[in-house]
Amino acid sequence: MTGLARFSVNQMTVRQLPLPELVDACGRYGITHVGLWREPVRAYGLEATAKLVRDAGLTVTTLCRGGFLTAADPVERAEALGDNHAAIEEAAALGTDTLVLVSGGLPHGSKDLHGARERIADALAVLAPYAADRGVRLAIEPLHPMYAADRCVVSTLAQALDLAERFPAEQVGVTVDTYHVWWDDQAPAQIARAGAAGRIHSFQLADWTTPLPAGVLNGRGQIGDGSIDMREWKGYVEAAGYTGPIEVELFNEALWARDGREVLAETAQRFVEHVIR
Repeated sequence: MTGLARFSVNQMTVRQLPLPELVDACGRYGITHVGLWREPVRAYGLEATAKLVRDAGLTVTTLCRGGFLTAADPVERAEALGDNHAAIEEAAALGTDTLVLVSGGLPHGSKDLHGARERIADALAVLAPYAADRGVRLAIEPLHPMYAADRCVVSTLAQALDLAERFPAEQVGVTVDTYHVWWDDQAPAQIARAGAAGRIHSFQLADWTTPLPAGVLNGRGQIGDGSIDMREWKGYVEAAGYTGPIEVELFNEALWARDGREVLAETAQRFVEHVIR
C-alpha cells in the first residue's frame, strides 16, 4: 500500500495483536512506524521488545505513557516521579525520543485545578533534565475536558504550552491529538504557537463519533467515521512546521473485537484515504 511513509500505528489501536504479530503485520503491510505502550512492552519484556522492533526495522515514534503528576500526598508524588523516571528509561531503551505524558486528574476530594497544574510543573522540573540526558523529550498531551476531573487537568493546547514553555523546547513539548482538541477553535493558533517554538513532539489521530459509549474512554472512532476533518488538522501541523510521523491511536471496543490484522489494514487504508489523498 502506498502513502504510508508517515503512518504510525499506535499499539492500542490493535491491542488484540501480541507484539510479534503486530510487528509481523507491519512488515507485511509496509508500515515502518509504531507507537508503543508500557504495559504490553513490560509484559513481553523491555529488552525483547527493543530487539524485536529493531530487527524488524521499525521506528518507535512514541512511548505511552508517563504522567499522572498531580498528587499532593508526598508519598504518592514520590511514587509518581519514580514511575516516570522508569518510563523515561524505557523510552530510551526502545529508541524513541518521545514519551507522551497524560498529566493526571484532581486528587481525591480536591477542587483545585490551579494547584494540580502547578504540581505538574514542579514534577517537570525534575523529569525534564533527566529525560534530556537520555535523549528523550516529554510531550504533554491535553485531553478533552470531559477527562479533567479524573485523568488530565490539562485540557487545551494553550494550557499544555503554558507548562511546556517553562522548559527548553528540546525537553518539553506537546502532543496534538485530534480526538482531544478538534472542538477548540483556539487550537489552530496554539498549534502555530507550538510549531514556532519547535514544541510539536507528536501528532495523533482519532475520530469523534457519537453517541459516546458508556465508558467514554474507549470511544475513539476509526478515521473517517466521525466529525473531524483529518486533512484540515494535518494542514495545521504541517503549516506549523511538523513533518514527522502521524500516529493513529484508537481506543475502540468494536475494533478490538475484530481480527487485529484486518483492523490494521483498514486503519492504514483509512489513513491514506482521509489523511494523505
